[in-house]
Amino acid sequence: MDLYAFPPLAALLDGAHAVLMGLADLIAPFTGAASAAAAIVLVTLLVRTALIPVGVAQAKAEQGRARLAPRLAELQRTHAKNPERLQREMMALYRDEGTSPFAGCLPMLAQAPVVGVIYALFILPTIAGHANALLQETLAGVPLGTSLAGSIVDGTLTPGGLAVFATIILSIALVGEVTRRVFRAQANGAANAADGAANAASPSPLATAGAQRMLGLLQFVTAIIAVFVPLAAGLYLLVTVAWTLAQRVLLRRVYPLPQPNPA
Repeated sequence: MDLYAFPPLAALLDGAHAVLMGLADLIAPFTGAASAAAAIVLVTLLVRTALIPVGVAQAKAEQGRARLAPRLAELQRTHAKNPERLQREMMALYRDEGTSPFAGCLPMLAQAPVVGVIYALFILPTIAGHANALLQETLAGVPLGTSLAGSIVDGTLTPGGLAVFATIILSIALVGEVTRRVFRAQANGAANAADGAANAASPSPLATAGAQRMLGLLQFVTAIIAVFVPLAAGLYLLVTVAWTLAQRVLLRRVYPLPQPNPA
């Protein structure tokens, strides 16, 4: 069963497709043949702007967990032999502080439908029974509906196409590496501030060695995904990861994690 053929979802995708292509036509006098690609960038930026409250909620939640981490670590040491008591004390602490270990998770999940609709526009050859015109548009002469892997398999990859794909994929990898380095350093500092807190009391999901390794891997998984998805989706991924990095850096300044105690 094709989930995207479900009438309500098909209608939603059709409407989103019409908006995106209408925007491309609107800005075509300024962007020329790259109007669809420019529309993708613009819509992605608009969506990410609308999701700023989600990022703020996540940053506040991470700061709250970091602030409570030393106290949680102390509870773990005090009640290490009594898991039930430990759980009650931890939940009481979260309740008294007006937060929870899951704060920020629901806003993150709320953006999933939006991201899913946008991503579907970039990978479906047909939408609501008609051809996906978005994938027939080009960027520097490369159809937005083609992928690097598909072009290699089909034998249609040109030097110009390779340059376009390489620029986007390597840019995604570069942003991922910058993200990994920036937040690895900050997470390590937060972990020190937690004074040896166990994983359950970590100030951030990024503060453990295992999470650090996973983070480093995930940054490059996005670049690998860009090899196989249509160019339009790769462009979306590049704008998204760049926005995410800039937003997280800014929000970390507004809602900083506790600094390590030199003592």
